[in-house]
Amino acid sequence: MPDSDPKRLIQIARESGDATPAEPVDLGQRVRDLRKSRGWTLEQAASQAGLARSTMSKIENGQMSPTYEALKKLAEGLKISVPQLFTPPAKTQANGRMAVTISGQGSGHATTTYEHELLAASLSKKQMLPYRATIRARSFEEFEGWVRHDGEEFLYVLTGTLRLYTEFYEPVDLARGDSAYYDASMGHNVVSTSAEDATILWVTSLAS
Repeated sequence: MPDSDPKRLIQIARESGDATPAEPVDLGQRVRDLRKSRGWTLEQAASQAGLARSTMSKIENGQMSPTYEALKKLAEGLKISVPQLFTPPAKTQANGRMAVTISGQGSGHATTTYEHELLAASLSKKQMLPYRATIRARSFEEFEGWVRHDGEEFLYVLTGTLRLYTEFYEPVDLARGDSAYYDASMGHNVVSTSAEDATILWVTSLAS
């Protein structure tokens, strides 16, 4: 891998993340929670799903195993997909996580083409990887091929001008205040076109 590939940064960001096994979901409780989160009565939920109130009640109380057709109606009524009925709910309580990075005090990772400053480096298990980058490269040829990695990416130009090369599109010239959002599995590279090195804010998704 070329040293400019953000895969290395993504690995750094994930180093302290531990895999947590998924717990089985109580379908009845899940349906009840979804119904209550919408402020619906049992009758309203049954009406939305096109099911009898008694059927809805039995599902919530674990007194019957619904058929796939009933699950499909239930999911459509709740405006979610069938798999989401069996997916644990996201935490609704704020956990109070926060990280402040003072200008110039991020975690530095220099390469031949980019100089990265990781932001919010103290937080583990992040879903986004924010970093400030100084673009040293001046031509596409300075890269060892395309940079590719999982996830999606957002780029915002802070200073200078640059050219964004992507595998499936014509090169795009960007100046201060311009931005781009793209699929990071598509080959991409960035070079400075201004006299000084351009600086950008990059945010990469870390969903696996």
